[in-house]
This record gives sequence, C-alpha cells and structure tokens, in this order.
Amino acid sequence: MKKNKKQNKVGKVFGVIFSIVMIAATMYLLFNIIKLNVLPTKLLFLMTIVFVLLDLIFILLLCFATKGVVSKIICIIFALAISLGSCLGGYYMSKTGGLLSSMTNVAKHSKNTISVVVKESSDMKKKTDLAGRSVGTLANINTTGSKKILKELTNSGISMEQKEFGSMTEMLESFYNGEVDSIVISESSRTQITDMEAYANFDNNTRVVYQTSYKVQNTDKAKAVSNITNTPFNVLISGSDTRGGFDENGRSDVIMVATVNPKTGTILLTSIPRDFYVTIACDAGDGCQQGALDKITHTGIHGTNTTKRTVEQLLGIEINYTFKVGFDTVTDIVDAVDGIDVNVEPGYECNNFLHAPGLSVHAGVNHLNGEQALGYARERYAYSEGDRQRTKNQQQVLMGIVDKVTSPAIVTNYAQIMDSMANTFSTTMSNDEISSLIKYQLNKNPKWKMEQYMVNGTGDTLMCAELGNAAYVMVPDQSTVTTAKNKINAVLAGKSADDVE
Repeated sequence: MKKNKKQNKVGKVFGVIFSIVMIAATMYLLFNIIKLNVLPTKLLFLMTIVFVLLDLIFILLLCFATKGVVSKIICIIFALAISLGSCLGGYYMSKTGGLLSSMTNVAKHSKNTISVVVKESSDMKKKTDLAGRSVGTLANINTTGSKKILKELTNSGISMEQKEFGSMTEMLESFYNGEVDSIVISESSRTQITDMEAYANFDNNTRVVYQTSYKVQNTDKAKAVSNITNTPFNVLISGSDTRGGFDENGRSDVIMVATVNPKTGTILLTSIPRDFYVTIACDAGDGCQQGALDKITHTGIHGTNTTKRTVEQLLGIEINYTFKVGFDTVTDIVDAVDGIDVNVEPGYECNNFLHAPGLSVHAGVNHLNGEQALGYARERYAYSEGDRQRTKNQQQVLMGIVDKVTSPAIVTNYAQIMDSMANTFSTTMSNDEISSLIKYQLNKNPKWKMEQYMVNGTGDTLMCAELGNAAYVMVPDQSTVTTAKNKINAVLAGKSADDVE
C-alpha cells in the first residue's frame, strides 16, 4: 500500500515536471510563429487551439488520469515527443525569422575594396617597399578609390610616382611591359581583367601589397506597391560576382526581371544577357558614367541601383523591388539542399567547365552539387551561343533551387538551408510585404504559372566605358527589347506573356 502511494507521488511529480516542459515548449513555438507573422489568422487560431488542447489533455493524463506505471510512461513519451516537436518547430521559425530579417535589412552603405598590385616576381613584399616606385592608375575610372589609397600611403610617408592611363587595357599592358612597377585596381574589376584572354592568369601572376576599403551610400530604394497580394509588380534579380563579401559591389552577372501578378498567379522571368550593350543610367550618388555605352554587367560595380535604373531605361518599365543574389554562394545553398537536377539538351554537353576544371555535364538529367551548379551557371565558352546559353543555365539553376527549397525534403536539413541563405540574398521588399506574400500563398494556394523570355542581340567588339577599351558585347536586337516590354506589360495587365508574339 505504502509502495503504491510512493509510486503515485513520484508519478505526480514527473507528471508536473513534464507538463511544465510541454507548456514551455508550446509557448516557445507559438511565440516564434506569432513573431514570424506569416500564418493567416484562421490558421494561426486553429493551430493555437490544437496545441492548447493537446497540452490540456496530456496534463490531465499525466497529473490525474493515469495511475499505472506503464500508462504513465506512455504519456510521458508522448509528452516528450510533443515538447521536442514544439522546440524544433520554434527553432525553425526562429531561423526563418532571422533569414527574413537579414534579407530585408538592406545596408545603407556598400563597400568598395581597392588594391595596389605588383607582379608575383616583384621584390616588393610589403607596404614600405612601394616608396619611390611607380604606380599606374586609371584617369576616368575609379578615381575615388585611387585617390583614397594613394592618400593613405602618402600619410604613411610612402610617396609614389603616379602615372594615369586612359583605359584598363593600356594600364595592364604598361604594367606587364615594366613601364610601371605597380597598379591600382578595384577588387570589383578583378573579374573584368581575368575575363580578357591576355590576362586570364592575372590572379596567379600578381599579388596584393596594400589594400584598403571605403564605403559608398546605397541609393537603392523600393518603389512599393499599395498591396503586394493583389497588385502586380516588377522585381529586379541581380546576381553579383563579388568576392569580397555580400556588402561589396561587383558586376551583375545575372540580370532578370521577375514580373509577378498575384491576381492571375503568373510570374514572367525576363532575362538580359550580361554582355548586352546598353546606355548606362544612374542617380547622382552612384558614381557611374551617366549616358555612356557599356555592357550591362558593369553597372553592378556602381551598385544595384545603377543596374535597376539602366534596366528601367532599357525596357521602359518601373522596377518596384530589387533582389540581390551573391551568386558565388550558390554552392552553399545547393549543397544544403543535397544538390539540384538540371536537364541538359543533347548537343549542350560540357566536358570541362572553365570555372570548375574537371567537372562536366552530360545530355539528360544531371544531379549537380554546389561546385558543379556554380560551374554550370558560369559557363559560356563551351557554347556557340555563349552568354545566351549561360543565361539559360542560370535560369535552370535558380529554378532547380526553388524546386528543392519548396519541396517537403527541406524539413530534414531546414536549419542548414536557412544558414546557407542568410548571407546570400538581400531585398528592398519589406518584412511585412514578404510576410503578406507567404500568408497569401498559404491562404489562397495559387497555382503559379511560370513564363520565360530573353532579349537577344548580335556579337560585336565595341568601346566599353568601364574598361575604357573595346571588348566583346552583344548589340541589342531592338525587336526583342520591344517584345520583352510588351510581355511584361501584358502580365501586369492580367494577360499571359505567351499571347505576345
């Protein structure tokens, strides 16, 4: 008898303890769900009722109803399962909230990194070795960065003989010919240099002796629509190739306009090849060469706003939001989702990616890891269509990521995926607008129709303002630009882009 009383007392103590644990876990889950603010009111109310009822049922069972040891253990196991599930769910909601916060917290400033570069064989090893040596700078490009780094050296007692050049090519030729001992480059222009066949090995046969950074104001602002769940809008998707961190400006290697009509459930992706030859447009604070002709990829060096303004001018549209993607971090996302599948058409096999030597794709469905996906998205020299095919590959990679992220399999490595995406995206869309879109998706569950289009042109070699020299460009076929504008306007008006010829 005494033994039974003792067992009952112990059982009640355990019942109270696990009841408290279960209530705390439920409160943690509900707190993070409410804080995230993505569930429709009805669904949130229903979920709250379900969890409160579950807690009440098991509290009654744990503390009052169950008497036997076996039944008590079974209740404890269920209570633990509910508690662990609530904690995991709350953790996932917290991770999601952190991602949304980092995405929408657009920095007020962007970073530019400037370097003094010498040949790998040079005897200049440290900053003081630059004293009395000659340095090449560009006369009309990146003058702010050149002045800053030379002023820092002068303030440190290091005086250099400066020689200005009218173009990047002219400066590089003089550097390699030994006419100047060093050159000043912006790290955002490094890939411009390595893209030139004559200087493809620039990274390997040079090194940085001195480097500094400075901040420029980020002028990219949203042109928000009144209600994002029932008003059509345009989003610029800009994929940056920056190496110095997500807050650093770099070339826009992926340029797409996503036209979204929530009423019709239509999304049109309009792609612009990176070498498209356009008239540059920007705001006063961006520092670009307003009205100059250049490849559209170079607009990103002056910030996302310059790319946005140039695309608006090119297509004659208004862009409401921007969505910047650090494209090199695609590797982390793809690996986090356990790879993506892309379908390679016959004739588009590639045996050796330029940016991922030793990796390849075959005709048919390919399962790509992060390194392979990035190599596939950046490859263009293997294709006769060049940049046109690369743009198509990039669309495939982005859609492959979307397919994986929206599949049920995301649950198994959700936290890893959230971590990999944290420093990959930024958007001028607000937290409330993103939450509204998610609520709309959960409430209405629209069946989105995806449509695609790409502007086209012909290859040529023309003067590029940012390089100060002639380079390969794609001269726009204006009929495709007009078609792109008409397709975008059709989707905004509630029609299908496929109806526009």
